[in-house]
Amino acid sequence: MKPLEGLKIVTVEHFAAGPYGSMLLADLGATVIKVENVKADGDPARRMGPYFLGDNDSLVFQGWNTCKQSLALDLKDPEDWRAFESVVRSADAVMNNLRGDQPGKLGLDYASLNHLNKGIVCLHISAYGRNNSRAAWPGYDYLMQAEAGLMHLTGDPSADPTRFGVSIIDFMTGTLGVTGLLAGIVKARTSGEGSDVDVSLFDVALHQLGYVGTWYLNEGLESNRVPRGSHMSVSPVQTFTSADGWIYVMCMTEQFWQLMLKKLGRQDLAEDPRFTDQNLRSHNRDALTVVLDEEFARRTTKHWLEMFEGILPIAPIFTVKEALDNPFVQEVGMISQVSHPLRPDLRLLASPLRFNGQRPQQRAGSALGADNAEILGRNPQLASE
Repeated sequence: MKPLEGLKIVTVEHFAAGPYGSMLLADLGATVIKVENVKADGDPARRMGPYFLGDNDSLVFQGWNTCKQSLALDLKDPEDWRAFESVVRSADAVMNNLRGDQPGKLGLDYASLNHLNKGIVCLHISAYGRNNSRAAWPGYDYLMQAEAGLMHLTGDPSADPTRFGVSIIDFMTGTLGVTGLLAGIVKARTSGEGSDVDVSLFDVALHQLGYVGTWYLNEGLESNRVPRGSHMSVSPVQTFTSADGWIYVMCMTEQFWQLMLKKLGRQDLAEDPRFTDQNLRSHNRDALTVVLDEEFARRTTKHWLEMFEGILPIAPIFTVKEALDNPFVQEVGMISQVSHPLRPDLRLLASPLRFNGQRPQQRAGSALGADNAEILGRNPQLASE
């Protein structure tokens, strides 16, 4: 099932946030036309190593660009701009992830494009937004984690400020961006008028503070890193050592706390004055960690997973290899095989969405400019030739 079939998205994008968001749409059936700068040999992600698929393609690129078409143009060239306009006339949306001052200069905003298509929705994914003092600033995911306070909250209190292991702000911004884009398209189909939709990496990073931000705004509480990757206010919700590794346990409710103690044979802890309610357990987290470490260190991770299966929220702490080799990943079908001209057995992460129980099929992203003739109905000579 491809629920977005019939939707046409034109995207001027590179690297992660924009490509990740538009990939979600493409995997769901939207026709996503990726406009790439022919003078720059396309999206720089095509040349991100260490693993490549030919001269101008990479595993990084394919991980963010499945199911998309490639239209290679120089948008500063008048003829190529007219070709771009011809595509926009029949599109539902135009999206970009450029610096905030660029869409207006390049003519990618609603004010510039609505004469071609009154219902066009223009999504702008930028580092800091389009209408403020930082509009022209370059910016990337890790900078946002730093300034939004997320690095201050991540890792052990004794360690240096630490970023999240992957570019989570890019991915969150791309996801929220296309959520706004789809909302804009729904509105345009009822009103006949399109709009500009804006989302920035900075705004999304700050929004991820969630309840930590709410606590500070209302009570002035300045949260800090807590040991063992613990929850800020609920305990025990953290890592524990097993006999052969690490596990993560989440007693988010009193019921889970009691169930854990029963299975461990440690109901005495329920009567310990340090641990009788959630607030006390959080306040005395260090003491509780010592006690539970001793319990969990008695047996292997496998033992605890089997004992608490389906009873207590618990998980092993895996390496990337262990995470992807996990039999449960195969069971749920989160890895798909996508044929590529140079790698017929290319494996990628599947769409996390299902429709009627099925994940959308994926195909490899197109080579640079491979779809020019199909999209434009002719075979224009590329600007660089």
